[in-house]
Amino acid sequence: MVKSELPIVFSHADFYIFEKPAGLNFHSEGEKGFVVLAEQQTGEKLFAVHRLDKVTSGLIILGRNKEAAAKFTSLFTEHAINKFYLAISNAKPKKKQGWIKGDMAKSRRGMFKLLPTLQNPAITRFYSFSYKPGFRAYILKPYSGKTHQLRVALKSLGAPILGDTLYSGSAAVRAYLHAYALSFLWHGEQINCSLLPTTGDEYQQLINHQEFQAWQSPWQLDW
Repeated sequence: MVKSELPIVFSHADFYIFEKPAGLNFHSEGEKGFVVLAEQQTGEKLFAVHRLDKVTSGLIILGRNKEAAAKFTSLFTEHAINKFYLAISNAKPKKKQGWIKGDMAKSRRGMFKLLPTLQNPAITRFYSFSYKPGFRAYILKPYSGKTHQLRVALKSLGAPILGDTLYSGSAAVRAYLHAYALSFLWHGEQINCSLLPTTGDEYQQLINHQEFQAWQSPWQLDW
């Protein structure tokens, strides 16, 4: 259920950082998407500089002018914006932390798959811990920006995201993938922004776990 108003987590003269709810399309597809709703809410022409899958909740930047949008496009291209995601799986992974690297190729039904080749690879680093029996939390930092990258990465570990049924995740009230934090330098100003997930009982259990304290400032982790 989309809230009547999209929360603005951080406001700047050049950009907004919004919270996108899970289940809302980024672009309009039959019904109004996130960008259109954000423009209607602010009364401004806004510029998309990155995107989130429909199933993913969390932080998204929208530029407030063409110059800012061009700057963000450059920063994303240079991988100068650090993004951190939270995910949950109820399957045992092949490894508990480290790197996931590989080229991505289209598969069936709109899916992608991870290949063993490294010509133009999707690159992700992650840490994880078990917050209750049978359930493991992941914090992930993508070093590239491929479509479905994190969903494919966890599927490749044998630990598809809980609720991400497209990639064989167990059924749940939502797909447990959340854009948790952003960290970047904007014209000399360090911007660190984080947002805890606001929906999903499993996320609430995770946040209350003592080990989660180490993830409160993800940009300070050893990446």
